[in-house]
Amino acid sequence: MTSSLCLLFDSDGTLVDSEILLAQVMAETLPRYGLPFTARQYMEEFRGVRFLAIVRRLETRHGALDEARGQAMEDAMRARMEERMREELEAIDGMPAALEALAAYPRAVVSNGPERKIRCAMDSTGLAHHFGERLFSAYTLGVWKPDPALYLKAAEAMGYPPERCVVIDDAAVGVAAGLAAGMQVVHLNHFPDEETTPEGAIAIRHAGELPAVIAALMP
Repeated sequence: MTSSLCLLFDSDGTLVDSEILLAQVMAETLPRYGLPFTARQYMEEFRGVRFLAIVRRLETRHGALDEARGQAMEDAMRARMEERMREELEAIDGMPAALEALAAYPRAVVSNGPERKIRCAMDSTGLAHHFGERLFSAYTLGVWKPDPALYLKAAEAMGYPPERCVVIDDAAVGVAAGLAAGMQVVHLNHFPDEETTPEGAIAIRHAGELPAVIAALMP
């Protein structure tokens, strides 16, 4: 470990502009299996939340699915999402340049999504070379944001204590996880008129602000 900071990036909505794609795919898929759902509902209520947690909450409102039907729904959603990501996904505006400016810092991706989805996102947007194999999936580690253990496990694997890590995340669940982990947190707030950055986190509105913020956090 060096004296540098370790940067832990969320993926969806932070590195890549996938949230609206996911919202649309879920709105297309879930109603076919008996769970009414809209893209707006995802963006307003469930952004960044684990897929199974979303399904369970919807089941309390609309009735439970049997295991086979639930798995078929998830498989269909993920297949369609991967298809759209490969065709349409782009990096968050300003993020490629920010990553280049931050090239001296060790960094990793820490996501609530499956590893296959993370790899697809990095490959589709040309960001893979910034992270290599330093990809930490909640599905692989068995813990999901807002549980701070996901960021803590990633930090441990990277060889950094929590106080030397900076979480960069756009979603409330990720910001909460980073703060609970005792890490410095940068909230990439895409909706400043609707979302409040929690006390203790640093709010930015554009990825281009990130290099200066990280430089200011260096001891």
